[in-house]
Amino acid sequence: MGKAATLLATVLLAGIAGLPAQVKPTWSSNERPIFDQVRGLRQTSDRARGGLTRELAVRIRRLPAGPNKVLLAAGLAGMATEGDFGQATLQEVATTLAEALREQPVANANGEPARPYVTLAQLVRYEQVQVSLDAAPLAAAFAKLEAAERRRASAEIDLRDLSGKEWKLSGLRGKVVLVNFWATWCPPCRKEIPDLGALYAQFRKRGLVILAISDEEAGKVAGFAKVQDMKYPILLDTGHQVNELFGVEGIPKSFVYDRDGKIVATAIDMRTRKQFLAMLAKAGLK
Repeated sequence: MGKAATLLATVLLAGIAGLPAQVKPTWSSNERPIFDQVRGLRQTSDRARGGLTRELAVRIRRLPAGPNKVLLAAGLAGMATEGDFGQATLQEVATTLAEALREQPVANANGEPARPYVTLAQLVRYEQVQVSLDAAPLAAAFAKLEAAERRRASAEIDLRDLSGKEWKLSGLRGKVVLVNFWATWCPPCRKEIPDLGALYAQFRKRGLVILAISDEEAGKVAGFAKVQDMKYPILLDTGHQVNELFGVEGIPKSFVYDRDGKIVATAIDMRTRKQFLAMLAKAGLK
């Protein structure tokens, strides 16, 4: 891989990890193969991806402490929730990220906990893993998640879809609502679209409403939706207000509301059809 490709791949990985990209990345002979494999995880089959992710988590733990270890651990954690790769996989990944942060703490960004701490807090809170890390930034990350949950509990969605129809979340009481934040450029978002379409067809007559929210320009979204044959409502949040209200940092993100308007399930990343079914079951749809 050439220097330009290496730099681009590092920038992408740093973006997933939530860390500043290294201008001149320097990987050791032990780190470089791990970097290449983490970078290529999305090209790995789902059947093999869980095992490879667990293997990478263990290999990262064996690396010496330092910024590169945090970058690799956080980047891997950002990809480990893109589907259903098993609880054991998520636990290995979380353990590795916690260890990397214990060895090499990351400074706050603009007064906020750095994203690796938020990623770790999300794994603990929403993916039911356990970690041992007594760190103020992690506590701040948990507080940030809890504050976002409080906002979402009473948040209103008032947006128009591609046809100009207005949708209000408060007007959908009595329905089960799945709110999905996504974008056309996002690979995990694209991967879950067929499952969302199948679920919409299966449960629409039983009261399921899917509100897919994109902050992109209408023409781009409309063309993509036509090619993908997306039949559920696609709402436009071009001002990013609803994304900010819901505290969406990284997509896809999904929230399921029951018929009383209460959030009963949260997905911090891409979900499979099986995982979406489990979320809908919490709202009474089975």
